[in-house]
Amino acid sequence: MGAKNKVIAGDYEGKYLGQTAQGVFISTGAFKTVYVNKDTVEAYEVMDESKNKSAASAVGRGLVGGFLLGPVGLLAGGLSAKTKGTYVVAIQFKDGKKSLLEVDEKKYNLIIKHCF
Repeated sequence: MGAKNKVIAGDYEGKYLGQTAQGVFISTGAFKTVYVNKDTVEAYEVMDESKNKSAASAVGRGLVGGFLLGPVGLLAGGLSAKTKGTYVVAIQFKDGKKSLLEVDEKKYNLIIKHCF
């Protein structure tokens, strides 16, 4: 099963992600979007490093998730062992909103490129 390409927790939960030449965006309503780029993102954290899936790394991911998203983030961070081609990314927006995204490799690469 592929990535959902949507917000799975936090602000904008349940909203789907799209992409244009300007990068990845969250569709927040009729003709309303929030771009995920260096102009809107304060910080981001990839929650699912494939290098180490040990209990220690799960705890580490949970701590990062707790910092960004509270209890929902702790749960999501703790359960974020990487599925091939699927990435979970915690986003802290400059306006204070926080979202946990599940994206495929193409959208993940665009997010990293546009947030750099």
